Amino acid sequence: MSKRFLITGGAGFIGSAVVRHLLNETDHHVLVVDKLTYAGNLESLAPVENNLRFEFLRADIADAEMMRTAVARVAPDVVMHLAAESHVDRSIDGPGEFIHTNVVGTFVLLQQALDYWRNLPSQRAENFRFHHISTDEVFGSLGAEGVFDEDSAYRPNSPYAASKAAADHLVRAWHHTYGLPVVVSNCSNNYGPYHFPEKLIPLTILNALEGKPLPVYGRGENVRDWLYVDDHARALLAIVERGRIGESYNVGANCERSNIAVVRAICALMDELAPDGGGPRERLISFVADRPGHDLRYAINARKITNELGWKPLENFDSGLRKTVEWFLANRPWWERIRNGVYRGERLGVGV
Repeated sequence: MSKRFLITGGAGFIGSAVVRHLLNETDHHVLVVDKLTYAGNLESLAPVENNLRFEFLRADIADAEMMRTAVARVAPDVVMHLAAESHVDRSIDGPGEFIHTNVVGTFVLLQQALDYWRNLPSQRAENFRFHHISTDEVFGSLGAEGVFDEDSAYRPNSPYAASKAAADHLVRAWHHTYGLPVVVSNCSNNYGPYHFPEKLIPLTILNALEGKPLPVYGRGENVRDWLYVDDHARALLAIVERGRIGESYNVGANCERSNIAVVRAICALMDELAPDGGGPRERLISFVADRPGHDLRYAINARKITNELGWKPLENFDSGLRKTVEWFLANRPWWERIRNGVYRGERLGVGV
């Protein structure tokens, strides 16, 4: 049955993957709401921009009047809330924008969704869902052992993680206090096509292609659990369609890698797919001063979503990374416009 989706942040990295999946693989109608900050990119929606089931509205989720307009325009069956300031380094340099978008924006969106939901006919109200998409960083840092599950305590360590933790708590409060039918998901680090090049994997790919230094924080020992973005998009649809109201679901692919291992894997792929006469790309690795308060390790226990909803990743880290490198090599115009404009590869998050 076709549904109407309102997707905030739908021009961002994960959001655009969700939109492309919905329009290519389902019959659903999609209204994307995006502020188009530095990381929002309409070119990430180019593959579906001519689809008759696609609409776009440029708006700030912290603008109550615009959110009221967006809700009235699409009359959604589902709100998928992905709009967020998302880069830890940027949150260190300028936390105010993270509080504005991730906390205030989530509050405004919840209020508009609640008012809309309360006025729906009973059957539509029963089927309505508000899906808040969050991060594993709200749980803080792990040691060498253990994993995050849905009952892990919240211990956010960066301004970004704290702002997302606050948003998670608001969503749960609106469910328990007002009855708004919500689901929450917390994911591990995403990677894949259309990834904004300030993040580790795309930055390393592009610097390696251009023969620039490959910066690695500290000694590269920090560990992340990597999730291919298209696998995440499928997981989010499973959660919003079949997840239990009021529940949270962790999404991860059991692909833990240290940062230095990720960088070396990219070097090997670049040497294979785009050889450089100057020699192996590992020669470009440059260890730099660590990020302030850098969490040591994240890892996700995704058994709940697998056991309850039947989701599992299709990509392992090696297959997903190869697809990612191949995409960036084949889509130079997409990232060149970014590298020549809003982000040129400079160091962020120095905490000054």
